[in-house]
Amino acid sequence: MTHSDSGSDGGFARRTILQAAGLSGVAGLAGCMSQTVTTAATGDGPDAAQTDDEEPALPETGSPEVVDLDERGREVTLRSVHARHRAHPGDSLGGPVEMPVTWAFQADDGTPSVPGPVLRATEGDDLSITLDNTDGEMPHTIHFHGVSKSWKDDGVPSTTGITVMPGETHTYEIGADVPGTHLYHCHFNTPMHMDMGMYGILRIDPEGYESADVEQFMTLKDWDTRLSRSYGGEDATYDVQNRRPDAFTINGRVAPYTFNPDRGSPIVVSQGDTVRLHLVNAGFMAHPMHTHNHRFRTVEKDGAEYPEVMQLPEDVVNVAPAERYTVEFEANADPGIYPMHCHKVDHVQNGGIYPGGMLTAIVYEGAMGTDVFADLMGKAGYEL
Repeated sequence: MTHSDSGSDGGFARRTILQAAGLSGVAGLAGCMSQTVTTAATGDGPDAAQTDDEEPALPETGSPEVVDLDERGREVTLRSVHARHRAHPGDSLGGPVEMPVTWAFQADDGTPSVPGPVLRATEGDDLSITLDNTDGEMPHTIHFHGVSKSWKDDGVPSTTGITVMPGETHTYEIGADVPGTHLYHCHFNTPMHMDMGMYGILRIDPEGYESADVEQFMTLKDWDTRLSRSYGGEDATYDVQNRRPDAFTINGRVAPYTFNPDRGSPIVVSQGDTVRLHLVNAGFMAHPMHTHNHRFRTVEKDGAEYPEVMQLPEDVVNVAPAERYTVEFEANADPGIYPMHCHKVDHVQNGGIYPGGMLTAIVYEGAMGTDVFADLMGKAGYEL
């Protein structure tokens, strides 16, 4: 399979919202959705925030790029970059929600992001993934779920004896022998480093992979933002034994920012589209994800295809920590805007304000000309 529709520049391949809404003339929506769409949402750009302090401002995170390893000789270099992360920069629905310091993964010279970039390849020869900690301040490793690797490349310092210290690099030779959607993350002081944003998706496509009309990656995460805020100089104390999650994200964003077509992860569909979602839980808690007015089939879990007899129609899938599910459905409902959210409903809020948090939506093109859609875009900080 080629991934030209994924866009390793991280561009959010989407159908033109202005066209669907009956508007035109905004250059920011050029590069519209093709027949097949694969996204992990767009990069926001590395521009640093302005500050009056003498200390240099941290760069801003983007959203996860899809990195086509087939096009890069099946190799990539990852770095950890200290960056500011805005889960929701606006003041609507309990905002802003921000992490003043995260340790964002960056692929080669791409945009640092939380989650990290989606590393995508076709099954076959091994992948060479280098962790470059040359300019780092803390030890790190990378552990890859689901695929085979040698003992030394398992990424666990205490059992392999390998830690990538500041000033060092290490290349992991990772098998691309288990097709499916997998998780990668730092395995040094794992609870802390994952709560600082060091996680991402590894996707291995089987030979002859057939894309859906709409295909998206969604990484779920519960955060105790006290850790980030303490690194940002705020009066906050993080205790992993007394963790208090207060932000619940999809691809690093909370609602209503999840609805933003450039920064979030709305599922934009046309009537009759086949939709494929890759769900990954990088958090500490289980998240039962529910789709309104659409029943999906679970077709894959942790790199194992489900036989057809197991692909029962359902509308909730409980994604436990580190689990990966791929679900498919047809966009065959009355064209409208239908929520998709965690059904632990206290996870669908921002600081006690409901709705927010782990919530996005299935958005039909036919609903984009409505006042309801315009109101959502306003809350999401997106100008039509």
